[in-house]
Amino acid sequence: LRTLSPADPAYRGRYGGNGAERDAAYHQGTVWPWLLGPFGEAALRVAEDQKQEKEFLKRHLRSFLRNHLREAGIGSVSEVFDGDPPHRPGGCIAQAWSVAELIRLFLLLR
Repeated sequence: LRTLSPADPAYRGRYGGNGAERDAAYHQGTVWPWLLGPFGEAALRVAEDQKQEKEFLKRHLRSFLRNHLREAGIGSVSEVFDGDPPHRPGGCIAQAWSVAELIRLFLLLR
């Protein structure tokens, strides 16, 4: 989930550069994986077909983790990702609240 819409003039699709450039992008379009927990919970609460929604969320969560844990996360979840494809990971490679929210989401999807 991006922190800002790509349609916004202040949007920055890449998290990189020196410290000041990274800070400027941090809340301007960067993807924060910890937001998947609250998003998934909300999606389940409003879904007309909870079973279908659970399967959708499981499929996409597994795909994300399968790829990320092998190539960048090294068994954990990165702090942030670029807002623009291919959504390159950035920040620290092991972010506790991102891991916690994804575990919580997996438990909700059981």
